[in-house]
Amino acid sequence: MNAPPETTVPSRMKAWVLGDPDDIKLVDKDVPVPGKAEALVRIDAVAICATDLEILTYGTPALIEGGPPFNKNFTPGHEYMGTIAALGPGVDEFSVGDRVTVEIHAGCGQCKRCRMGMYTSCHNYGKNYGDQDKGHRANGFTTNGGFAQYAVNNINTMIKVPDTMSDEEATLVVTAGTSMYGLTELGGLVAGESVVVIGPGPIGLLAVAVAKSLGASPVVLVGTRENRNRIGLELGADVTIDARNEDVVARIMELTGGKGADYVVDCAGSETTVNQAVHMTNRGGKICLAAFPKKPVEFDLGYLAVNNIYLYGIRGEGRSATHRAMAFMAEKRFDATKIHTHTFPMEDLPTALKYARERIDDAIKVVVSMKDSHAAENAAAKGAV
Repeated sequence: MNAPPETTVPSRMKAWVLGDPDDIKLVDKDVPVPGKAEALVRIDAVAICATDLEILTYGTPALIEGGPPFNKNFTPGHEYMGTIAALGPGVDEFSVGDRVTVEIHAGCGQCKRCRMGMYTSCHNYGKNYGDQDKGHRANGFTTNGGFAQYAVNNINTMIKVPDTMSDEEATLVVTAGTSMYGLTELGGLVAGESVVVIGPGPIGLLAVAVAKSLGASPVVLVGTRENRNRIGLELGADVTIDARNEDVVARIMELTGGKGADYVVDCAGSETTVNQAVHMTNRGGKICLAAFPKKPVEFDLGYLAVNNIYLYGIRGEGRSATHRAMAFMAEKRFDATKIHTHTFPMEDLPTALKYARERIDDAIKVVVSMKDSHAAENAAAKGAV
């Protein structure tokens, strides 16, 4: 490895690993070594995603060594950014010292879906270990992730971070990329089209921001939390609907002259919201399911067919959507930091997870900073000289 000129890459690092369900411990691990087309990233900040919480409790959708991720020395976390600390053989697309944010998925590159650019639907998902290693990586899902001081990333999953962007904002690019991917799959060109976003979580709020930045009109946010609806207005929503107090479908029909919305993005994933999405969509319109329902749902399939409505499911930030999201954020098309509510040091990850899970103090996006951890590491290194 080629170490940064100002520091030496240590051989060991601090990392959180998952034991039994909801049991995560801070341990010492070997610093990973980047291979061909890879770089070692010194992680500077990592955001907590709702999927991280699912993995900690249920295991899925993580898949480690062909099975659940428990008690396999696995480090979760996937929404991170950092500084390139070392380069693998032949890498000249980046330099040591570059600040980067990351995508989650690096597909195998050889299956049908990867060759179509749909690497978040890689047919070799999870087949990246032992004799069957197909080259697939999904950091924090099938390979070690970002709740650590260092991680290895494929060069195709890294995007340079401008000097004007904070570490915390850079961790939000993956979330914005997921929102961008949803709108890309719905057609991409949404200027002048009506867009409804159901669910003001991080992806939903940034879906509002992305849709407005792409010229959608009107952009409507449906939610049940007053403060999150307010943030939605700040991010570009033309109208917000409190689902507790209004008939959501009737209100959408009123706003669209009785025709329904051109595009609906469901970021809630309940049986109620899926059916609302179906019945508020215009004939020939499109629905994106951007949430993972906890159980099977029943919905009005006949209404979809009769009205020629298209239904899409998305996972992650495919088709390089994260790169497009970074372009928007770097140009200040929207302020993603409005969803960042809390920051904790690496050593307080359990507290950060608790805030995210229980929405303590109305937490939306919780970020874990590695600054104190790296400062302690550097001080220890200097003391040993």
